[in-house]
Amino acid sequence: MDEYEDFSRFIDVVAGAGCDTFIVHARKAWLQGLSPKENRDIPPLNYERVYQLKSQHPELNISINGGITSLEQAEGHLNQVDGVMIGREVYSNPYILAEVDKRFYGNTAQPLDRAEIVRLMQAYIERQDAPYFKPWHAARHMLGLFQGQPGGRVWRRYLSQKGTGKNPDPNLLMNGLAAMQETASKAIEYQTKEVG
Repeated sequence: MDEYEDFSRFIDVVAGAGCDTFIVHARKAWLQGLSPKENRDIPPLNYERVYQLKSQHPELNISINGGITSLEQAEGHLNQVDGVMIGREVYSNPYILAEVDKRFYGNTAQPLDRAEIVRLMQAYIERQDAPYFKPWHAARHMLGLFQGQPGGRVWRRYLSQKGTGKNPDPNLLMNGLAAMQETASKAIEYQTKEVG
């Protein structure tokens, strides 16, 4: 589809068949000449095209996807469309979701902190059937939990090194947390000495 009219006509046809919810990626994939990885970055994002679609089809539930990396950006898009999909950013920085309920739904409950999430996931891992489930099956999805936090690199490295192989650490998450906290503590101690 090269023109907006073709895109809009496609939406009309699908909506005519009974679909009323669309998640629209703002980046147009190029089917020839680019790899899937390149298609995630090279074609430009066109949020206006998604906004235009919502404007022309107010009766449809239109959500936007593509390049959204913060809750601030999501909030801005929600002024134009019904929903926002945050994809790769959530995988690389899952704790971004900790403030969603408070920010968008008015929930006043305090979100779990990262350490509590680790403890709950460690308990989950321990309940799994060991011959068929390795700690890495869950841990690999938690690599970004401490993204941007002191010791975050130690956390990722510990999980990656100790969670794979023939004899993975059965207490992978808790031991990774301890290694990360020790590094973070030393970093804070060092910074305190530098300031003092």
